[in-house]
Amino acid sequence: MAERYDVILVGAGPAGIFAALELANTGLKTLLLEKGPDLSARPRPGELQRSTPTDPRLRWQITGFGGAGAYSDGKLTLSTDVGGRLDTILGAESLRGLLRYVDDVYMRYGGTDRVYGLSAEVEEMRREAARAGLRLVPAPIKHLGTDRSFYILEAIREELGRTVEIRTGVAAEQLQLRDGRVVGVRTSTGEDLAAEYVVVAPGREGSQWLLDEARRLGLDIAQSPVDIGVRVEVPAPVLDKITSVVYESKLELYTRVFDDRIRTFCMCPGGEVTMEHTGGEDAVITVNGHSYAERKTDNTNFALLISTTFTEPFREPNAYGRYVARLANLLGGGVIVQRLGDLLAGRRSTPERLHRGLVTPTLRSAAPGDLSFVLPYRYLSDILEMLQAMDRLAPGIYERHTLLYGVEVKFYSVRLRVSPQLETDISNLFAAGDGAGVTRGLVQASASGVVAAREIIRRAGAGSS
Repeated sequence: MAERYDVILVGAGPAGIFAALELANTGLKTLLLEKGPDLSARPRPGELQRSTPTDPRLRWQITGFGGAGAYSDGKLTLSTDVGGRLDTILGAESLRGLLRYVDDVYMRYGGTDRVYGLSAEVEEMRREAARAGLRLVPAPIKHLGTDRSFYILEAIREELGRTVEIRTGVAAEQLQLRDGRVVGVRTSTGEDLAAEYVVVAPGREGSQWLLDEARRLGLDIAQSPVDIGVRVEVPAPVLDKITSVVYESKLELYTRVFDDRIRTFCMCPGGEVTMEHTGGEDAVITVNGHSYAERKTDNTNFALLISTTFTEPFREPNAYGRYVARLANLLGGGVIVQRLGDLLAGRRSTPERLHRGLVTPTLRSAAPGDLSFVLPYRYLSDILEMLQAMDRLAPGIYERHTLLYGVEVKFYSVRLRVSPQLETDISNLFAAGDGAGVTRGLVQASASGVVAAREIIRRAGAGSS
């Protein structure tokens, strides 16, 4: 007979963890299922900075207890306008209260009370951005840092272990239904686990699994745009004027040539460029960035991402993103780095040219090369136009020594139809977090887990003990 639970949570990223925190001490028998290793078995922050693309530990960088958030920059964006689409699902006012609640939980486990982006200088910066042809999206932000984020997760893991069963190293293979209602999960080990309620929160790493399951079950899904671009690295003083006020500038531009939307993402003041291992068995190496609470480098990095929506009959944005990333892996053995001046001159970067540059790469394993062999002309045109616009706001960005790393890809191909309680078209099956296309960031992902858990608690008639 299948082992029975009241609730099974698939995925121990922010959404699954915050759902588990809500369900703890309610009397509901809850299982948190995670295909990656437990937090204690994952590398410590910074351990992989000097690793090579073949380091087997890279596969645990976005998989395991804590999800990709365990090694993220730890930015808490406390705005209803940024980080997902919960505002359209719940309404802005309800979401605002949830964001405050999530922030309080992070504070309880060691978060920071410093908030960027609220000073009077933000409005002047917004006007300067407009004069450069850019839209600055103001957003209050807290920065935990990659190191502090890991400590917070350790504290949460210790507390959850007392009240919630946590199984790591076991993947959900198949959702099980009966009469249009979810009844459990079959695991990768062949075990059938029964449950009254299931929350799928597989994160970006599990988005392909969720897409496959959604198609098998006949769920209504929409395709999300694929985000592809580069990570830019400049001397930290170039962006001090911006990062000291807003920490992370959320700038966007609709390009003149192609009318594409390009935006800044994950700005890391005094941070490091890092590799990211994505895709399980069909893995690719992409690029990301981190910054720490306790230590700084001489550089600041940020991503430039172009959102592309494809027309029918194309329905595989994840596959396209992997194809572009695989080109970079083929040509550079992992991540490629190129000076902006070399790209403009139509030549590849070399170790000698990088050595002569003013910006020392923080990702030392990146291979000098030529991104024009990887990225389509359309994307390169968008990136150059964005860098020129940003240079009017922060002189020194469109400079020949600026480094471009490629490629950065964000895989969000699933967008499930859900109710305001985040229930799918299948009864008692809920979807939360980035992998379900509900959110795009730590805070809203965490909040989505809270929403699903609270509805389950209400239906089950459970309460805190």
